[in-house]
Amino acid sequence: MKPLQKPLARRQFLKTSGGVALFIGVSGILPQLWSCSDKRAVEKEVLKHRLTAWVQLTGDGRVIIYNPAAEMGQGSMTSLPVIFAEEMDADWDRVEVVFSPQVATIYGSDGWSTERKVMLSAGSRITSGYFNSMRKAGAQARYIMRHSAATHWDVPLSEVTTAPGRVLHPQSGRSLSFAQMVPLLQLPEALPEVADSDLKSPEDFRLIGKVVPRTDIPSKVDGSARFAIDLQLPGMRYAVLERGAMHGASPTLENREAILAMEGVLKVVLLEHAVGVLATRLEQALEAKKAMKISWAPSMANGFNSQDTFKEYEVMAGNPQAGRVLVETGNFKAAMGSAAKTYSADFLNDYVYHAQMEPLNAVVQVAEDLLSARVWVGSQQGFDEKLGVPQLLGIAPENVTIELQYLGGGFGRRSMTDFVTECAGMAREVPGTPVKLLWTREDDIRYGAFRPLSLQRLQACTDTHGKLTGFSHCIVGDGGNLVASGIRNEHYDIPNQFAEWREATHGIRLKHWRSVGHGPNKFAIECMIDEIAAGEGRDPVDFRRQLMAISPRALATLEKAAEMARWGGAVPDGRARGVAFLERSGTLSTGICEISVDRASGLIRVHRFWNALDAGIVVQPDNVKAQMEGGILMGISSVLKEQVTIEGGKVQQSNFNDYPILRMQEVPESVETALIASGEPPQGVGESGTPLVAGAIANAFFSLTGKRLRHLPFTPARVLEALKS
Repeated sequence: MKPLQKPLARRQFLKTSGGVALFIGVSGILPQLWSCSDKRAVEKEVLKHRLTAWVQLTGDGRVIIYNPAAEMGQGSMTSLPVIFAEEMDADWDRVEVVFSPQVATIYGSDGWSTERKVMLSAGSRITSGYFNSMRKAGAQARYIMRHSAATHWDVPLSEVTTAPGRVLHPQSGRSLSFAQMVPLLQLPEALPEVADSDLKSPEDFRLIGKVVPRTDIPSKVDGSARFAIDLQLPGMRYAVLERGAMHGASPTLENREAILAMEGVLKVVLLEHAVGVLATRLEQALEAKKAMKISWAPSMANGFNSQDTFKEYEVMAGNPQAGRVLVETGNFKAAMGSAAKTYSADFLNDYVYHAQMEPLNAVVQVAEDLLSARVWVGSQQGFDEKLGVPQLLGIAPENVTIELQYLGGGFGRRSMTDFVTECAGMAREVPGTPVKLLWTREDDIRYGAFRPLSLQRLQACTDTHGKLTGFSHCIVGDGGNLVASGIRNEHYDIPNQFAEWREATHGIRLKHWRSVGHGPNKFAIECMIDEIAAGEGRDPVDFRRQLMAISPRALATLEKAAEMARWGGAVPDGRARGVAFLERSGTLSTGICEISVDRASGLIRVHRFWNALDAGIVVQPDNVKAQMEGGILMGISSVLKEQVTIEGGKVQQSNFNDYPILRMQEVPESVETALIASGEPPQGVGESGTPLVAGAIANAFFSLTGKRLRHLPFTPARVLEALKS
């Protein structure tokens, strides 16, 4: 289906046996039904009237539901259609799922903005952002089915109900399948608004909260799933870019004519930050890139050394003039002035690269008249659902079609559009020809957009009873919310809190990385909580119990995780356990890990990890557990191994040989997840596992060795240094 805008008159639709689309706005409005028996006629009307369908019924019984979110392994291709199908009472065995058009006014979520709908698969907001609207849209689809059957049977609407895939009239024993309903569908004169009370009660759910096989898994297992990097189009040409070793540097190509003379080279394109080459084959483009002689202008990153900057940050953190205040409750200075005991520590973290499995890529075809474009891409979408292409090409947004593909990993990196607009700029050079742009792994690491490095200076105080009375958190680093998220302690009873951000900018490209600032900041907070517990002679879990008295839901996750890990019980020789708590995207979770340390090599091994979480209503339990497992493993990888260093403004890592990630033989022996039943609305889960890890490992390390780890990642060299301290 093509994007649609203007609604049709209420009664203007065709009744045939070929199939119909129920044009359902995400707000729950049902403006139209339309025949799908003649694809060309339908597309013509669709283009003419500018509507879009949420669900399509076919004469052979299929229910095709449109998914508005990116699918990068987090399960949106199943979770959102499940919500819709639950209220529609669709037979899940007959459901098929396809990507929706990228039209935010119709398919957007309210979860990002109160002013407009947004199509952005990030921040763990997909299920929570679409939950209510998808339920109401599904409920109105069910209402249409019931109304049409009541009209056909000439019975009161109140006597008509549904079962999975069928409409029923129990009094007479009559029933019709959804497929049989296709030629009978009729819109009522007025559609009632769906109130929350009209929706199913959770105890009546047959899909939500149940084990439902994911729709994307079979094709990913048999290899038929299509990612953007798999796409091959007739006449396609290839583009690569040389972006240089310094972020923000502008290039001058010194051997342009020699590059143009190379076999297969079609165009050389000078961009503000790179030099691009178009070639007939990818190998030719890469050879031309390798042969380029480029001089690079200075950039802001010149001379920057990432490991030296922490000294500068320490000075900034000690500046008596406050930065931008983020949290201020009670009076922290007064609490410190009357404290029985005070605590202070600095926590550091290096840059981290996204390391998504599928390298960045896109395919763009610009029309020969330069007035329209088609884009095939694995994207996390964005606040601009057309991904910056209209602005770059100077064409109307409605003339840009985005064909969303599966993503081989996102983690925030694919919510950027740089690789899409780069491809569009190269495709503009050869109108009418599809162009595939690929970033090599070396491109992606060297010119990556990293989770920022930062310094956290934490101070805390307790009274004569050992109660935590004050907590201060000063963050120094670049990136605003990229470094400042996750600094609130709303689930701990701390009466006096203060948090601030002090900005430092170095010209390095930065971006959201799974859980954003929560990773470094929750690491610092949870380590400080443990240090205070140790200083007060308290067990870390027991100390958190006291702090969580104000938050029963948070406390429930702590109690469950402690139960799972048998906290306080015997631990195998040479091992120890550590605990950490987290709130991320509304989900509350507690993690406990069991580690050992090779004191000769400095290698930390995570043997077991237990976690318990309250994520509200869980749409897909198995998938939530999978998300937590994946997030925890990614967290272990980043905490123990992953580090981007910059010297003289240049990234020192180039590929997985010097940017190692966790290997299969290094994963824990077990990762156990418990879901705590909750009647709260669904909360975000995709980013809730990763930030649990650092604090839990560091706290286990202290329990095992009596030493503190305060600089992420915990490389063998840093572990050995801590052991010797």
